Formats: sequence, structure tokens, C-alpha cells
Amino acid sequence: MASLSTSSLSFKAPSIQSTRTSQVLRKPLSFQPISFGRFQSSKNLRLQISCAAKPETVQKVSDIVREQLALSADTALTAESKFSALGADSLDTVEIVMALEEKFNISVEEADAQNITTIQEAADLIEDLAQKKPAA
Repeated sequence: MASLSTSSLSFKAPSIQSTRTSQVLRKPLSFQPISFGRFQSSKNLRLQISCAAKPETVQKVSDIVREQLALSADTALTAESKFSALGADSLDTVEIVMALEEKFNISVEEADAQNITTIQEAADLIEDLAQKKPAA
């Protein structure tokens, strides 16, 4: 967030509670010093951009999670829904990842699979892997 007054410009970085900032903030961009009137920044500013997965990807992941965990249709699922809060154990999570690999025709590395805890994280990883996948 930035604020501008007649003589100064200030920036406040967003607060991120998660230790998984590398997945949230993916593409760092650096900028050179800037000046606005009497305000001069001598520090390099760093902007990091995050792109959330498409809503249809999140919905497909939600459908797979619902099926794998045998959740009723009235169970509310959101992008922030945690697998553990839905009753998934480690074996359920492995089965969810395997179903996602099959549905999206991707291969998830073990290290990445262990870091997936929410529907959003799964959807973001799927889109990331799909972008990196060579065209057939």
C-alpha cells in the first residue's frame, strides 16, 4: 500500500502470516530509485507479483477433494479450505495429489506435494506446472 502527501510518499508492505511466501509471491521485480517532488528514495524498491489460479481450476480441485474425501454436497469448500480441516490424513492427501495428477495430466514432485495444504495451494501449483509443461 502506498500513500502520498504533498511532501512525502510512503510504502507499507503487506503483512504475510504464512511461511510459504515463495508460493504466494513468485515473481520478484526490482526498481531503481525514484523521486516524487522533494521526496527521493535511495533504496531499491522491490515489487513482487502473485497470480492466483483461475476460478475454474480452483473449482476442479474442489470437486476432486470433495470426491476423494467423500464429502457431502452441502459441505462448504473454499479456496482456503485446509485438507486437514476437512478430515484428510496424510494418505488422503497423497490420494488427492494422485487424482490431481491424473485429472490435469501433470507430475507433482514429492517436495511440492508435501507443501500442499489447501485447495488454493493445489490449484496454484497445478497452474504453475501446466505453464512449465512443454507443449505436446
